[in-house]
Amino acid sequence: MKKIILITTLFAVVATAVFLIFKFKPSKQVIDKETTLTSRDLYLGLRENGFVTPRNRLEIKPSFNGRIEKILVNEGDKIKKGQIIILMSSSERASMIDIARTISEQEYERCQNIYKLIPIIAYMDGFIILRQKEPGQIVSPNEAILVMADDLIVETYIDETDLRYIKKGIRPKMYLDAYPNENFEGIVEHISYESKLLNNVNVYKVRIKPLKKPKAFKSGMTVKIMIIAESKKNAPSIANTFISEIGDNKTVTVKTGNINKPVFETRKIKT
Repeated sequence: MKKIILITTLFAVVATAVFLIFKFKPSKQVIDKETTLTSRDLYLGLRENGFVTPRNRLEIKPSFNGRIEKILVNEGDKIKKGQIIILMSSSERASMIDIARTISEQEYERCQNIYKLIPIIAYMDGFIILRQKEPGQIVSPNEAILVMADDLIVETYIDETDLRYIKKGIRPKMYLDAYPNENFEGIVEHISYESKLLNNVNVYKVRIKPLKKPKAFKSGMTVKIMIIAESKKNAPSIANTFISEIGDNKTVTVKTGNINKPVFETRKIKT
């Protein structure tokens, strides 16, 4: 009985040893995908969010308390500097005109001819982007009746770490979130000299002038901006899936030798 137990134990030890040898024996490297280097034009692109905003935004306010009698423009209308855009009555005129109306039509006409309406003019060339009041409303010098702009541009904020890629004169591609299939080009015309803290990150405001505005281009719209930071023509390239990355090291596996006896080498690369 003891001999049988000893033989069984020895067999179990041998079987275990054979299993471990085969389990941990280095297996032949199996490559399930291969590729070759191809030449491509590569670029490093920055994708930023921006918004449409007036270059100069001007609120049209009266210099006195009074009543709006007529507004001669609507949102979207183009106007010239010096053009009359609002007619108002001062508080005193409005009171006298209202009293005269209750007396007679003749008295009302007489007051209208004596006490003239006060015109409010546009102070720059541009167009109306907002109409906040209507005729008949009483307003003070602190209230804007209209808001006008001279031009609409795109503004964005660039992280200070990416600022080295942004230069005046570069031409980013853009599209409106509302119209993702309509791309348009712009030109960077100004980079602010003072940073702003946004979400605990130092950013700089960048102003982009559209070279050709889309038909639907309104203040406040969200814009996607693509900026080509760096580019390289005819660069050797492979798909990212063939690149291994451990820490700061990037490697690829290269097959050399002949078809019957391929040799696999790990080589460091720089992307």
